Amino acid sequence: MEHLRKQFPVLSQGIYADTAASGLLYDDLLEWRQGHDLDFLIGGSSMKFESFDLVEETHGTLANFFNASSRDIALVPNFSLGLNLILEGLAADTRILLLDGDYPSVNWPFESRGYPIKYVPIDASLEDHIWKVLAEEPVSVFAFSLVQWLNGVRIDLNFLKELKAKYPELILIADGTQYLGALDFDFSNSGIDVMGASGYKWLLGGYGNGFYLFAPTFKEKTSLPCMGFYAAGGKPDQREQIPFSRGLEPGHLDSLNFGSLKFSLEWLSKAGMQNITAHNEALIQRAREAMAELGILESAITERKQHGPIFSVDPGAGLTEALREAGVFFSERGGRIRLSFHFYNTEKDVDRVVDLIRRQL
Repeated sequence: MEHLRKQFPVLSQGIYADTAASGLLYDDLLEWRQGHDLDFLIGGSSMKFESFDLVEETHGTLANFFNASSRDIALVPNFSLGLNLILEGLAADTRILLLDGDYPSVNWPFESRGYPIKYVPIDASLEDHIWKVLAEEPVSVFAFSLVQWLNGVRIDLNFLKELKAKYPELILIADGTQYLGALDFDFSNSGIDVMGASGYKWLLGGYGNGFYLFAPTFKEKTSLPCMGFYAAGGKPDQREQIPFSRGLEPGHLDSLNFGSLKFSLEWLSKAGMQNITAHNEALIQRAREAMAELGILESAITERKQHGPIFSVDPGAGLTEALREAGVFFSERGGRIRLSFHFYNTEKDVDRVVDLIRRQL
């Protein structure tokens, strides 16, 4: 991964441990974006009409990257808007299972519509809680983040497949924004019915783009009442032939934003998602072991087999200032310091951050 670090000028300013808030812009993508806008500058509408193909090709790139069907992929400006559109097709009495304290854009759309909701805590026994609820009461939809935005708790993918095998009618809706791009993912073999994500974090796609992957059977369980001319490819006679997923694409999509997502997916593929995953898993393990030795991690993290690329620590006395003075990029979420590591980070970055924390204890 060392040769890729040269692509990210921000890294010369300090330790970037804030991908959970925003992924980085890199030299190759900047060059592509400048070329795109130069083409628009001199080509005007003719360039934009040609760029429709670029947006359409993004479906195929996503399909290859995540092992999904391009016909069952929708492009959206962000995860939150897409989920709200999807919920317009769910009956008002649909019984929902959520994780208590999950990302607001996962939970709020359900809560604001008044669905009957059951919550389970996010702790070391997360999966056991879910099994218990499903055994005791009817649930139609389980919606969740693959990796928790506050502390990095990562749900077991094998558990999700087992869940789907035992409850095939249960609809699984996942937010992969804090997972996809950090770790390899195979949608077709996940058991998940609906996977959504914004592209500006671990996928390095920049802002204004996101997507949804649908299992082929999902359209039999709901409907998408959204409609617009773009969904029919600008062809008035194609209204009745609009694929289910294109119901989330009623209007024009920006070729700069979705072209950026396509470019980054191909760029990450060249780097090798298996290589990125192996590197990130090593960073996660190193950070978790070192922070556990300091006694600063919650049991929800230390007692689980796997963890995501996000860590949350108490700011303590002076830690916030110490990190800033040392040039560490981080976020403050839930009254704690949130640190997140991606493939452009090194083990030395992790060690340096842990050492700064140790000095403040």
